[in-house]
Amino acid sequence: MEKGKFTFTIIKPKAIKQGHMIGIFNMIDQAEFKIRAMKMTHMSIDDAKEFYSIHKDKAFFDSLIKFMSSGHVVVAVLEKENAVEDFRNLIGSTNPAEAKPGTIRHKYASSLTENAVHGSDSNENAMKEIAFFFSRREIFNIQ
Repeated sequence: MEKGKFTFTIIKPKAIKQGHMIGIFNMIDQAEFKIRAMKMTHMSIDDAKEFYSIHKDKAFFDSLIKFMSSGHVVVAVLEKENAVEDFRNLIGSTNPAEAKPGTIRHKYASSLTENAVHGSDSNENAMKEIAFFFSRREIFNIQ
């Protein structure tokens, strides 16, 4: 996969439960991202701990793990030039109260800890996060 052209997202449990998945993917589509892989899954507590291990020493870690393992999530690989930065702009600030109007988190998130979507924060993390959930054979149209 070409670095910089791909990013990773998770539509989080509360957004799924509230029926926001289609709206979120419509915004992703309107922003001209191509979906190269997507699936619904359920993160176990161990999966969530491993995926979010970078935050293990932070005060919010336990509540994040509990939330992320509380229901189904949809994970996806997105393609676009400058994918990570463009997607971070589309999703908005982690705190929905600070997210700009027109961003996913402004529209769909209810709180800082339940902010509707995860988006990779760097090209390196995008590659790691994609590999956590997808094998190469599950990612389409990648040379």
